[in-house]
Amino acid sequence: MGGTRQPHLNGAYYGPSIPPPSKSYYRPGRGGGGCCCNPFSCCCSCLMNCICTCIIQIIITILILVAIVVLIFWLIFRPNTVKFYATDASLTEFNLNGTTLHYNLALNLTIRNPNKRLGIYYDQIEARAFYQGQRFSTVELTPFYQDKKSTNSLKADFKGQNQVLLGSKETSNYNDDKESGAFDIDVKLYLRIRLRFWFVKSTRVKPKIDCDLRIPLSSNGTASTSDEPKRCNFDWR
Repeated sequence: MGGTRQPHLNGAYYGPSIPPPSKSYYRPGRGGGGCCCNPFSCCCSCLMNCICTCIIQIIITILILVAIVVLIFWLIFRPNTVKFYATDASLTEFNLNGTTLHYNLALNLTIRNPNKRLGIYYDQIEARAFYQGQRFSTVELTPFYQDKKSTNSLKADFKGQNQVLLGSKETSNYNDDKESGAFDIDVKLYLRIRLRFWFVKSTRVKPKIDCDLRIPLSSNGTASTSDEPKRCNFDWR
């Protein structure tokens, strides 16, 4: 029975005949078989792969060289922080009437550039006066250039009236200051400066100077911040 032909079992029983497998051809450079240009994974031909790799290597080399030059420049010149001092101040009026503050404050500042090779362009100097965290006045000071190893003076005059919103705690602090005859006033300088070495100028940087002062109220305009100049904080932000 196993070797006997069975003519009644026709093709319908076994199903249709299986076609021969189709031939596939590999075509390099098309679809997913091309070269890939790392690290950006941009698919390209083998020639473009070499070009991409060379460009990336050149960019990395340039960045490394720039970093080395900057490091050498910093090690050679080592820019020192500019020193700001509040040398004296006079406060002849500081009266809070409701929410309106009447004030008259004159502040003298000394700026010392200790660098031997770097000059400084002060392109913008904005002085702001604060009391109890509330800004009550803003003045623009005259831009100037400061030569290396030099000292310059600035004067900021805050005079007028302005609205200040003090809470119960801040109002209580004001009353205590008024009774003691001296007020805690914070003067901040917002700068835009450029450094100069020979004929090379840097891009603008924006440091902030913070002078935390306690100034006695005076009627003759001769009140001083202290017996010695008060060093202000320098913040590169």
